[in-house]
Amino acid sequence: MQAYTEMLTVSDTDLDELRHVNNVIYIQWVNTIAKAHWIKVASQNLLDNYFWVLANHQIKYKYPAFVNDNILLNTFVESSNGITSTRIVEIFNNDTQKLLAISETTWCFMSFATRKPTRITAEIKSLFC
Repeated sequence: MQAYTEMLTVSDTDLDELRHVNNVIYIQWVNTIAKAHWIKVASQNLLDNYFWVLANHQIKYKYPAFVNDNILLNTFVESSNGITSTRIVEIFNNDTQKLLAISETTWCFMSFATRKPTRITAEIKSLFC
C-alpha cells in the first residue's frame, strides 16, 4: 500500500472550549489528506472525470492534540472493491510519535459525467498500491 503523509501544526483556530483540537478538525484533516493523496497520484484526465464521496466514516480518538503540536497525517488505501475504497488515516503527534486518532473511511468512486457511482478499475487501484 502506497502511503501518503503530510505535516501540520495545530493553531488556535483548531481548538475547542477545552483548549484541545476539536473533534470536527480531526475529521477535516481526514478529508483533506484523502483529497491531497488523490490529487497527487491521479492524472489530470482522472481528476477531470472522476471524484470520491464519503460513504462511511469511523474515527477512534485516543489522545488530545494542543496548540503548536506538530501533527503527522498518514494515509493509505487499505482495499478497493467494486465502487468503494477503504482508506485509513492515522494522526500522530510527530514529536512524541503518539497515535492521537485513527480513521477508517469508505469512499465511493464517482463519475463527473453521470454523477453516479462507477467501478474502480485496475488503473485506479494501481495508483494506491
